[in-house]
Amino acid sequence: MALTDKKLIEKFLNRGVEHIFPSKDELRKKMLKGERMKVYQGFDPTGPFLHVGHAMGIRAMRILQQLGHEVIFLIGDFTAKIGDPDKGKTRKLLSDEEIEKNMAGWKKQAGQLIDFSDKKNPVRFERNYKWLSKLKLEDVLELMSHITVQRMLERDLFERRIKEGNPIRLHEFCYPLMQGYDGVAMKVDMEMGGSDQIFNMLVGRELSKAYLKKEKFVRANKMMTSPDGKAMSKTRGNGINLSDAPEQMYGKAMSFPDNLILQGFELLTDVENIEEMEQRMKKGENPMKFKKLLAFEIVRIIKGEKQAQKAQKEFERVFSKKELPSEMPKFSPKKNSYLILDLLTEAKLASSKSEAKRLIEQKAVKINNQVITDWKKEIKMEKDIIIKVGKRKFIKCQKKY
Repeated sequence: MALTDKKLIEKFLNRGVEHIFPSKDELRKKMLKGERMKVYQGFDPTGPFLHVGHAMGIRAMRILQQLGHEVIFLIGDFTAKIGDPDKGKTRKLLSDEEIEKNMAGWKKQAGQLIDFSDKKNPVRFERNYKWLSKLKLEDVLELMSHITVQRMLERDLFERRIKEGNPIRLHEFCYPLMQGYDGVAMKVDMEMGGSDQIFNMLVGRELSKAYLKKEKFVRANKMMTSPDGKAMSKTRGNGINLSDAPEQMYGKAMSFPDNLILQGFELLTDVENIEEMEQRMKKGENPMKFKKLLAFEIVRIIKGEKQAQKAQKEFERVFSKKELPSEMPKFSPKKNSYLILDLLTEAKLASSKSEAKRLIEQKAVKINNQVITDWKKEIKMEKDIIIKVGKRKFIKCQKKY
């Protein structure tokens, strides 16, 4: 039996939730009966970092773990080979090596929010290669027989690509089927995911009815917008990553535009008085106060109270008082002088020379607090220097004499 804590159940049903199928009332009734459910959320290792957008689902998994339900953290190491179809074009097929590299640190990252070693009710860590790799052609044909082409074409991204004349490869139709089969293979009662996964999760509902003769609940959470205005994505790498240092996390949260503050509180924290904050900002109160609270709460939930306090003090020291960070990455030059573009790329402050040139033209590069404007400039490594790129990247170059 599971616990029937009404406060936790209502939080699970409402906080940051976009939609529940077949209905919120049906799921509430089941949870209040104390029936223990098997629930999962899948994560495809298409990039090396889980981010705070994933944390929404992981924290919801934690609520279910606290209530005593069987919770599964599923790595889509087989589905990642295809990749969930993209709106614009066919995804690049990932190799086994890329997938293993991407997922290497995920258990540690997710373990900040859920407990894989709880003695009473540990979260299970599974990989869908375990069953999807064993499907024979006849199994795949049967799987395909349960969903029509017309049903597949209902997906908005497929409709868009047809209208824009972009090709749809046949293997992309297999992705929703394979994701749907995960729930069948594990015989789950509920699947969770982002609202961008609703189509795939509903295909899974149909397959559960066909194979297991049972109703599968679907809980879709809202999507968190990143500072660049797009949905957070492993592939884009534009989120606040769960592996980020507390200071990085805090700084990234502080870069959210004012119009995302309230969304951040709803989706990434447990703060309750969001409507009150909204009214106070409408009356002219400075949003900076609320943004600092948001950044603090994000770090506190993932890294703990002490780390959040430390990150906040560091931010105040570096960005408010214009002091240098107490700790900086170090770079040991191998030469006595560098062209500035070579220095930025070798020190990993820019991914390429073209990006380094763009940063210099934007006046985003400082050496010992002096703005660099000449992208052809030669930098002599005669003494230790501090390089700053943008607002948050610092590095200390220490020459070995």
